[in-house]
Amino acid sequence: MTATEVAPVPAPLAPEPPSPRKAHRRSWDEAPRWQIYLPLSVYLLFTLVPFYWILLFALRPDGSTSLVPWPMTFDHFQKVWTERDFGIYFKNSVQVGVVTLVMTTLVALAGGYALARFDFRAKRAFMLALLCSQFVPGALLLVPLFRIFAELRMINSLSSVIIAETVFQLPLSMILISGFIRNVPYSLEEAAWVDGCNRFAAFRIVVLPLLRPGLIAVGSFAFVHAWNHFLFALMFLSDQSKQTIPVGLNTLMSADSVDLGALAAGGIIAAVPVVIVFAFIQKWLITGFSAGAVKG
Repeated sequence: MTATEVAPVPAPLAPEPPSPRKAHRRSWDEAPRWQIYLPLSVYLLFTLVPFYWILLFALRPDGSTSLVPWPMTFDHFQKVWTERDFGIYFKNSVQVGVVTLVMTTLVALAGGYALARFDFRAKRAFMLALLCSQFVPGALLLVPLFRIFAELRMINSLSSVIIAETVFQLPLSMILISGFIRNVPYSLEEAAWVDGCNRFAAFRIVVLPLLRPGLIAVGSFAFVHAWNHFLFALMFLSDQSKQTIPVGLNTLMSADSVDLGALAAGGIIAAVPVVIVFAFIQKWLITGFSAGAVKG
């Protein structure tokens, strides 16, 4: 071979097709579709049947025994909204839920930042106290809270329910938000300090936008709990014009009879706002819990 001649380059070998044994083994590793869809179908059936039963009682006329809501009527919704004052209950529940959401998120954000970024004496004991407070049922808080609100002349006021709901939600919310803040690198805040920001400005510009999924997760659960909670509203509110939807649903049941159509319509009115909220925030909700579950 001379200097000007070039050695021929061998052609690349074609990849070998997978052997039938490997393909057969891979198919055994994958679960059959029926093993996935059958449990999901059973779970979906048990989940949707109660909702369909509520819709059936709410939409079919009184005295009907049909399993299909036809002819369809909205008399039960009109009855509970006008005659049973569910319009007032709905407005009160929205007020309690929204204000509880805002107060819980703001206070838990400040407390969670202190737990995540500062070291102080008895910090572990404080965290342990927050965790232990979750084992205390709300019924044990009724007597001391009632005495406190009576001394402050806040009985029969929505403010008493809002404060009670906020206090009840704060421990878990602070723990969750402190976990979210720990996942944000501390070096980001230090870089903002070097650029001339103070601590509050660095938190507002750098940390707070990264906490949006976590704040949505914490705020949504605070809203849902305040929306559905029955005990505080029953004990602290005596005026019918200040009661919330859970207490209003309780008024539809008596010792002698139960208006099933009105009760089903009231249950749908109570459930629809929560379903709408979770339908819009589910993306941020899943992201928030994923961020809080992984330690940064």
